[in-house]
Amino acid sequence: MKTVCRACMHQCRLEPGQRGICRGRKNEGGRIVCENYGQITSLALDPIEKKPLKMFRPGSIILSVGSYGCNMRCPFCQNHEISMACGKEGNTIFLSPQALAETALKYAGKVCGVAYTYNEPLTGWEYVRDTAKLVKEFGLENVLVTNGTASREVLDEILPYIDAMNIDLKSFRKETYRKYGGDLDAVREFIIRASEACHVELTTLIVPGENDDVQEMEEEAGWIASVEKSVGKKIPLHVTRFFPRYHMTDRTATEAGRVYQLAETAGKYLEYVFVGNC
Repeated sequence: MKTVCRACMHQCRLEPGQRGICRGRKNEGGRIVCENYGQITSLALDPIEKKPLKMFRPGSIILSVGSYGCNMRCPFCQNHEISMACGKEGNTIFLSPQALAETALKYAGKVCGVAYTYNEPLTGWEYVRDTAKLVKEFGLENVLVTNGTASREVLDEILPYIDAMNIDLKSFRKETYRKYGGDLDAVREFIIRASEACHVELTTLIVPGENDDVQEMEEEAGWIASVEKSVGKKIPLHVTRFFPRYHMTDRTATEAGRVYQLAETAGKYLEYVFVGNC
């Protein structure tokens, strides 16, 4: 019997033994399980600005952790070795929520907390929730770096424990999101809900021929600035430069001048716009 996974907008209907689009969730005996729970591919100490977060604990160091799997298929993914993998393909170690939280605590005074990043963390949202709860109990902070396509139910589960997020807003065109296997409306709803509960910063990677149109940036920044009681002019936006990666080696890096132009466009609507990778 098929079982529906409700972790994200895909709502995958899975046969027993079948994995979802994200490759991190699976139907086992009619029950959806988080197969990537605690399966860690990456662990590192990073400047928080690398997430990127500019206006949350600036100058601090954070313990970054990643697993495998992603529910989108961005052709320019810089972490495709883990985001497109499943458990059999990636080199993983198991790290329980308690062990990860205690690792962060060991660095207390040097790090501000834990960042769930590198792949799409919410393919394994149960691990994020369980770990983040312990991290908070230890007096440290939780940062989530996400594509913002998780369901409302998942978001409500994790929000009580998350202090800050960076959310990718990959485009402001529905057709572009469909091409990447995502959903613009789902991301917009996620941004609105998240920004009501924690510090949120957004990132838009400017890819030549995909989302480098001035009119699109006008619409994106205008939307961010105009949503009442949630997203607004004070939400930081990172406008970053694309470099050829993964399946997008057929084009050159975005011209730095174009990135600055689009950042200037966004700055007509938003108070805090940052340029990255230039």
